[in-house]
Amino acid sequence: MNIFRFAGDMTHLISILVLLLKIYATKSCSGISLKTQELYALVFLTRYLDLFTDFISVYNTIMKLVFISSSLAIVWCMRMHRVVRRSYDKDVDTFRNYFLILASFILALLVHEKFIFQEIFWAFSIYLEALAILPQLVLLQRSGNVDNLTGQYVFFLGAYRAFYILNWIYRYFTEQHFSRWIACISGIVQTALYADFFYYYFISWKNNAKLQLPA
Repeated sequence: MNIFRFAGDMTHLISILVLLLKIYATKSCSGISLKTQELYALVFLTRYLDLFTDFISVYNTIMKLVFISSSLAIVWCMRMHRVVRRSYDKDVDTFRNYFLILASFILALLVHEKFIFQEIFWAFSIYLEALAILPQLVLLQRSGNVDNLTGQYVFFLGAYRAFYILNWIYRYFTEQHFSRWIACISGIVQTALYADFFYYYFISWKNNAKLQLPA
């Protein structure tokens, strides 16, 4: 493991912790897209099908368990917690995420590394993760104002993918047979989706003002 992948994993973990802090400390999921959280839960469940069959390292196993359990816990809170679910605004979170699921699955059937069950679902999870943030970004644009914890959550989520791009660049120059082009290209697409958010996040930080996105 190189420093860029570790930094990516840590910023990803921080983003999840920030989101859990927002939900449990404020007992609110206002400004959070359930559609995006459900997509992330699906991403981790389909990506880590090898959890109990292929052992890589203790670190790898722990991170897989953390991402699966935390994503399911967030979805459960937003759907089932008697207080938190009241703050969920389904009238704003209307992105049709099933189109993203269908498109990702079709693409995985067409573009993959090996035509086997596990690799198809790995490719599916990579494509879906690249697009999973879209419902969240649309929700934030519709609401305009972004609270601090939600802004931090999205920022760290975007930073995680940026670190992973550096990880792939590093691996390309240090590994003889770099083969994760699907993840690399999808990661670039995913990071590009954050460009507009990063711009307004930087402006708000520079001016020490509340983060606002154009409607």
